Amino acid sequence: MPPMLIPYLEANRIEAGCDEVGRGCLCGPVVAAAVILPPDYVNEFINDSKKINKNKRHQLVSEIKSAAISWAVAEASVAEIDSINILNASYLAMNRAIAALSTAPEHLLIDGNRFISDSKTAYTCIVKGDTIYASIAAASIIAKEHRDELMKALAELYPGYGWEYNVGYPTKHHRQGIRTLGPTPHHRKSFKLLPDQLTFDF
Repeated sequence: MPPMLIPYLEANRIEAGCDEVGRGCLCGPVVAAAVILPPDYVNEFINDSKKINKNKRHQLVSEIKSAAISWAVAEASVAEIDSINILNASYLAMNRAIAALSTAPEHLLIDGNRFISDSKTAYTCIVKGDTIYASIAAASIIAKEHRDELMKALAELYPGYGWEYNVGYPTKHHRQGIRTLGPTPHHRKSFKLLPDQLTFDF
């Protein structure tokens, strides 16, 4: 069992952990979640979503949502990604998730090394924060489950790309689907979809 994650950066204030998923995907939205956990909340299984198997992650989503003081999920669309670039779209999704919290946080714990926000709420960026702070890890779990389920639903509408398995990441199966079938409306026009890509007529 990995060591327990840290419950807060500073005691006696309302902290929201925030993380996003899907930045490296070739298609679909980028999804962010924000989570405020009770300061005494303990769950030994919470960790970076990438380190948790699918079944356990699905179970943890329900547990986190039930225990959280507040949680929210938000997206930035493919059109927004293509318009403002993936980094800014990630910030947009995170800001939307934070704004959707039913309880206003006093401080934000952001996974990564930088963040841009119009909010006056103070924040701290933590590299690999989803392996250190429970609220960030909880946000990563909720965001990943939300996005995975979204991509599986899209896979039924657009078979042949393997989204039910790769959830939009650039796997061999996904890229072969692009070669064979061409890009879908959910593919990011601003991304290089194939290593040898010259142009696509979207």
